[in-house]
Amino acid sequence: MAALVGALVIAAPGARAQTAPAASAPPEAPAVELYSAADAQAVLNARILALKTVTALTPEQEKLWLPVEAAIRAVAKQSAERRAERAKAPQPADFVDILDRIADAEALRARDLKTVTVVLKPLVASLTPEQQRRIPAFLGLREGFGLPQPTAEIWLFEEEN
Repeated sequence: MAALVGALVIAAPGARAQTAPAASAPPEAPAVELYSAADAQAVLNARILALKTVTALTPEQEKLWLPVEAAIRAVAKQSAERRAERAKAPQPADFVDILDRIADAEALRARDLKTVTVVLKPLVASLTPEQQRRIPAFLGLREGFGLPQPTAEIWLFEEEN
């Protein structure tokens, strides 16, 4: 047993020396942005197409789709713009400043969400119950209506997070 402990004590410094970074090692390369604006646009296009496809609109319902798609695109664009503005903003001074910023963000998301719901209502009213049932999951809503649903979890606002 003593021999085993002695071997470990002797080998341990060498093992640590092998894993320790060399002093002359080059600094880490800067992080590369892996998710570009073009990627975000492609994902938005795919989600909109998926939502429209899974809803299986009739020709009459199709007429009500255009304002919905336009509103979704506008909201996603505004969300991305807010994220860019927030990235340039100075660090919050304290927790009250953080709470104030959260309140402002939620108010803007609420306004944008109202824009979508206004144009969505006529479309949803024209849908069958089966078509309506397919929409919530594609928007990123949680199961179970009535539960709290933070707006940041809805993919319309994904670029803002």
